[in-house]
Amino acid sequence: MKRKELEMRLQRVAPFDKPSAALEQYPTPSTIASDILFSAYANGDVCDKTVNDLGCGTGIFSIGAKLLGANVVRGYDISRSALGVARKNIELLNVDVELIECDITEVNDYADTTFMNPPFGCQNRRADRPFLDKAMELSDSIYSIHMADTLDFLNEYIESKGREIVAYATYKYNIPHTFTFHRKEKKEVDIVVVNVR
Repeated sequence: MKRKELEMRLQRVAPFDKPSAALEQYPTPSTIASDILFSAYANGDVCDKTVNDLGCGTGIFSIGAKLLGANVVRGYDISRSALGVARKNIELLNVDVELIECDITEVNDYADTTFMNPPFGCQNRRADRPFLDKAMELSDSIYSIHMADTLDFLNEYIESKGREIVAYATYKYNIPHTFTFHRKEKKEVDIVVVNVR
């Protein structure tokens, strides 16, 4: 499958129907998700691999990993509402993904590769740390989205855990007007995607 075809399929993934501000539920754009997934695929981290999607939300990374030939894909989220949307998206795109409702700290399944777009910590400081900790505990390779201005901290934190950022890429991420506290129609932020090994 080519990158453009993957992106076109992922454009069909429906967004959250009842997004939670506390959980910082924002959809991952199909352009960014397909780029991350295809990079992981090119690195040998998807095809025939076991994949975890931590905080899977609407399931875009889970679906994309399965479309690119992952062997086993599991999506975890604490939000029953998000998992309901993910289930519909999985059925729509006709892929085999296991969805599990649980807190991130309760995940115990090893995976070759983990994808995640954790909370940025705008509502709750350091909300991304439990995701990073769990991914580093259970995966050989991790692809994770964070605010770009946290890259130095991420590098230091990840090295303190005996792992390293082997590659990263920055993107412009348009956050749509989703919650009542949003003042603008959309806000553009700089994000960084890190590949941790």
